[in-house]
Amino acid sequence: MENVITGLSKGAEWFIGLFQKGGEQFVGLISGTLPTLIVLMVAINSLIKIVGEERVNKWASKLGRNAFTRYTLLPLVSVFFLGNPMCYTFGRFLKEEHKAGFYDAAVSFVHPITGLFPHANAGELFVWLGISAGLTTLGKETTTLALWYFIVGIIVIFIRGVVTEKMYAFLTRKNKVTNKA
Repeated sequence: MENVITGLSKGAEWFIGLFQKGGEQFVGLISGTLPTLIVLMVAINSLIKIVGEERVNKWASKLGRNAFTRYTLLPLVSVFFLGNPMCYTFGRFLKEEHKAGFYDAAVSFVHPITGLFPHANAGELFVWLGISAGLTTLGKETTTLALWYFIVGIIVIFIRGVVTEKMYAFLTRKNKVTNKA
């Protein structure tokens, strides 16, 4: 009987300990990450107001003129300055045939940017924190991993944007042919 009581006691301690560790993690986010995110968001919004929304709009329109900048720089800028989900609104600067590719590029970039710029996708920060926790546990830095995620993310969003644009063009042509018949 004593073994059963000891086992139950240890089980209860483990169960409560699990929630205590979760509480410690939560307090760490509130005292570390959250204030940084808020200050960064205020700084970025202030910068947009100082530069002027009209100038930002003109600049974004120029980025949409060729495939390389349309599917690398425009998603990067939109995700960095507006974050997820507001970043998709930069698609309004593009022609209709480029909007699907831009959306695909932008939605694919909201995770790779989070390691370097957590404000861009704060709602999904737990993904980056979960991935980087392994390195942190081993006492290693996470900056190199974050940089590689970012670089590979840029390459992937360019490929996805171009492929999606080509698929959109193909399906649009096919739909026009089908509707004429």
